[in-house]
Amino acid sequence: MSSHNGSRLPALLQEHEEELLRAWVQDQTQALATGQGRITETELREQSREFLGLLRRAAQDGDLTNIRGPAWQEVQQSLASLSKTRARQGFTPKQTAGFVFSLKRPLFSILAKEYQSDPAALGEETWTITALLDELGLQTADAFIQSREEIISRQQEEMLELSTPVVKLWEGVLALPMIGTLDSARTQVVMESLLQRIVETGAEVAIIDITGVPTVDTLVAQHLIKTVTAARLMGADCIISGIRPQIAQTIVHLGVDLGDVITKATLADAFAVALQRRGLTLTASRPRP
Repeated sequence: MSSHNGSRLPALLQEHEEELLRAWVQDQTQALATGQGRITETELREQSREFLGLLRRAAQDGDLTNIRGPAWQEVQQSLASLSKTRARQGFTPKQTAGFVFSLKRPLFSILAKEYQSDPAALGEETWTITALLDELGLQTADAFIQSREEIISRQQEEMLELSTPVVKLWEGVLALPMIGTLDSARTQVVMESLLQRIVETGAEVAIIDITGVPTVDTLVAQHLIKTVTAARLMGADCIISGIRPQIAQTIVHLGVDLGDVITKATLADAFAVALQRRGLTLTASRPRP
């Protein structure tokens, strides 16, 4: 049963589809010409044509005052997909929501012609369609923001993984050079990366180098201890290098007990200890002059 509240919107969308599509695409093209984001006119036209078709069917079968009904599901899915695509293409929230809002001008132009002899009906129809497009536009903006947050979150995770590379220095010896602040989220990534590499290589010694960590407080020290403990459970001993004088003083001042963890001032010193643990020593190939 039709539930479009007496609105002629479905009929107008069908009767004036090409006229409406042409004017709408033209307005969108002008609005996007000087902004960021890249989309071809062909792609824009196809997106617009698809949306008009979905809007017409939803307006015919659904309630124009309640877009959360089942009749509007395809419209919402289409807008969510469009928002996700435009988030990847570099569009702004305003530009993305403008996809829906820009439909108002050409649609109201058609309404004015249809209801030129009935101002009361024109006002009522205009209000109904305005409320509908406003809600769809705001929902589009929400979907865009959610999609962009997901992209940013994924990029942050990838950057964390890239910023914590586990390097194989020697057979059975791994090094984890850390740069930047060490928080709970990053510690989790660090532990997962290190443990995975320990499993893959069968390493017996792991060097955690904190030369690039700007400050060490109680929380950072606890994160280090957790990482060392996890590595030991996997059968690898840990050496912490990069212990500068100020960091050593801070650790003592905080009363942090690193247990029996070996600490060294430089990565080179830690590597020498790791080789000794492996029963190896480094000697110069030729005597120094």
